[in-house]
Amino acid sequence: MRRPTISDLAKEADVSVATVNRILGGSASVKGTTVQRVQAAAERIGFYGAGAIEDRLRKSVPKYRLGFLLQQSSRELYQLFGKKIVEACRARRDEVVDPVIDFVDLLTPENIAGRLKALGANCDAVAVIAADHPVIAQAIRELHEKGKPVIAYITDQSARERAAYVGADNWKMGRTAAWFISQMTHGPGRIAVFIGNHRYQCQDVSDASFRSYVREHAPHLTIEDSRPTHEEPNEAYRMVKELLATTDDLTGILIVGGGISGVLRALREVPHERRRNIRLVCRDIGPETRIGLSEGMITAALCHPLEQTSAVLVQTMIETIMQGASGSTIQRTIAFEIVTPENI
Repeated sequence: MRRPTISDLAKEADVSVATVNRILGGSASVKGTTVQRVQAAAERIGFYGAGAIEDRLRKSVPKYRLGFLLQQSSRELYQLFGKKIVEACRARRDEVVDPVIDFVDLLTPENIAGRLKALGANCDAVAVIAADHPVIAQAIRELHEKGKPVIAYITDQSARERAAYVGADNWKMGRTAAWFISQMTHGPGRIAVFIGNHRYQCQDVSDASFRSYVREHAPHLTIEDSRPTHEEPNEAYRMVKELLATTDDLTGILIVGGGISGVLRALREVPHERRRNIRLVCRDIGPETRIGLSEGMITAALCHPLEQTSAVLVQTMIETIMQGASGSTIQRTIAFEIVTPENI
């Protein structure tokens, strides 16, 4: 096949040959949307100068540096979050987005606030996953005053200066978890609830709505007081192991924070006859969750669709930069996915 020519590219993109030459030469002004159209056409027909056009495109569109403060670099789930965010940034066509992914392992409010301010100093906007705390709210306020919008990701913040929230409907998530457990158990029983920290809004709301559903539709089930795992698998393992040793009527487990690998480890240590009668529902899906689902130990995982959530997060961050200090908070709710052993 003959190599596509400049004339072929101009025809495919519905522009003049002179416009293509100006783009390739890089010496004259061409609208960014026109460069985008020509670049897309070059990719379609395999034009030899597609790389040069892409470089011109990157020079002609807005550029943003976005910061993302995630938690616990050792957790594969957060590594997956980071990977999907980078992919969403690279997929942008109307802007050049430089993602800065940072992981915080020491989860004290003071440390998170310090890391958040440091990240915000070098970025146009910052997204953060963190417990809701006055110290973190003050950091959000300080960044807002400097014109640096902060977006709450996955779990919301109470700071009124936050620019946006992007995440799931946690009220529905908790009630859905309660529906699964109540529909798949028979007779009275005990349900244990594990959260990462009482200050994570997403977890606290899911916990409350879970209890609301059980009170309304399954009063024969008894829900234990919530136990914080502090996002540590070993702590979750210790608490579940102790629970299994001291109760004989455990019929369900809801874990809305970190520590699913510890829960699964404790369940694997009891006879199959006992654990098969325990319904386990968790949030989000990583390698450990997939193993638990494949083994039939997890009844359902209620998950953020990572590609969609990451794309909406990046889009929302760009919108907050463009709108400036409008005073209004953008709310973007993403429908969660339900993964079971049969559709994993």
